[in-house]
Parts: sequence; structure tokens; C-alpha cells
Amino acid sequence: MDLQLTDKVIVVTGGDKGIGRAIAQILAQEGALPFIISRKEKDCQSCIAAIECEGGRADYAIAELTDLTQCKDAIEKLMQRHGRIDGVVNNAGVNDGVSLKQGSYTEFLSSIEKNVGHYFNMVQLCLEGLKTSKGAIVNISSKVAETGQGGTSGYAAANGARNALTREWAVDLLQDDIRVNAVVVAESYTPLYQRWIESFENPELKKNEIESKIPLGQRMTTPEEIASTVCFLLSSRSSHTTGQIIHVDGGYTHLDRSI
Repeated sequence: MDLQLTDKVIVVTGGDKGIGRAIAQILAQEGALPFIISRKEKDCQSCIAAIECEGGRADYAIAELTDLTQCKDAIEKLMQRHGRIDGVVNNAGVNDGVSLKQGSYTEFLSSIEKNVGHYFNMVQLCLEGLKTSKGAIVNISSKVAETGQGGTSGYAAANGARNALTREWAVDLLQDDIRVNAVVVAESYTPLYQRWIESFENPELKKNEIESKIPLGQRMTTPEEIASTVCFLLSSRSSHTTGQIIHVDGGYTHLDRSI
């Protein structure tokens, strides 16, 4: 299926690694130009090189996403170079373990800022471009918003906000023909996830234990599977889909764990 994304310019925050990198790569394979906004020049250049090696196009800007001025500069750079914005993928964030029992209120607020504050800022900065193109927004979220995890109040609250903002923006932007959806991730084996697994005394045992609870195939979701759904939601092939919170998780969040 042709997703009709050729020459579309799509902002991807944290698009230099993990799920964000997979999104950028598949967008490029579909003929779009992913514009990566992230903190590390080396990682951005590595992702761009991989995309160009496959015959695709991509661009990037360096910005600390919690810094509004740096984000504004990044979007200005995008507009100067490419002149349009057709979509935004809010992807960057970190499960920082700010807990109710041990975290402070200051740390909690910082976690909210790191994990959802820039979702608001980035969309607001891109809004005029999205209105012109009648573009689309996809917010990456986590199962933690619905299932809880323990020991991560800030991240859980931020992901709850990501889901809520998806529905709120879908309503708010109806008159502008801007679609807004969310993709919820459960267990996906990214480099960051791998580092977490390796922190256990027996990493392979821990990985097997987690995978055994994933109903479809008893395996983790690949970043590419998540990215494919994101690209579909950005495309005109999903032209009447908005306000949806879609779980790409092998049934992990909702199916009966006894199956």
C-alpha cells in the first residue's frame, strides 16, 4: 500500500534512536522527509547516514526538548530549509523512576516536563504549519498510563497526560482538519530497554519472563512494528481516524493474562 507520504516533512522528536529511529527510517522508506529533533549530534548523524544509505532523505536539528528557545530554533531551521510541516511525532521521553515513596515534588514536576511538557510545546510550535498542510499528530504513549508499574509516578502521570492530550487535541483541531492519535507501547526491545534488562542478575531469565506474558507470539513488539502503525496514522490512508489511542503491544495491555 502506498501511504502517499512522498515529500511530506514530519517532525520526529527523539528520532535518533530506538522507536523514534525506526519511525524516521520507515518514514524515509515511504518517501517522506523525517526531521529529527534530539540532543545528540552523533546519534542524529548516524540515523541520517543510515537513511541516506538506503536512498532516503532526512534532516535534523539539535535541541534540548525541555528548552523552549532551542525547540523554537529547531522549528525555524526546519521551515527555513523545507518550508512546510506535514506531521509531528511526539516520541521522546524516559521512564525516570520518580516514585511516590522516594521521589520529591520537584522531581515529579521535572518528570512531567521531561515526558509531556515538550509534547505541548512542539505541537504549539508546529501548529501553523500543520494548519496549512492539514497534517497529523501522533503521540507515543506507554501502557504504564493504564496498567501502572510501581515506582514511576512521574512517568505514569505524564503518559496519562499524553493520552488525555490526544483526545483533547483531536477535538480542538477538528476545524483545522488536523488528525491526532496516539500509539501505546508496552514491551519493545529498544537499546534503552536492553540496558534495563541487562541490569538484572540474570537478564535472559528476566527477558523470557516478560515475553511469556505477551499473548501474541510470546515476544516483544519490534520498533518497526510500532513505526509502521505510526506511519499509517500520519498518512492520508487513515484520513478519517482521529482521537484514537491504539495499542501496538501483542495484546499485552488488554488480553487475559491466563491465555
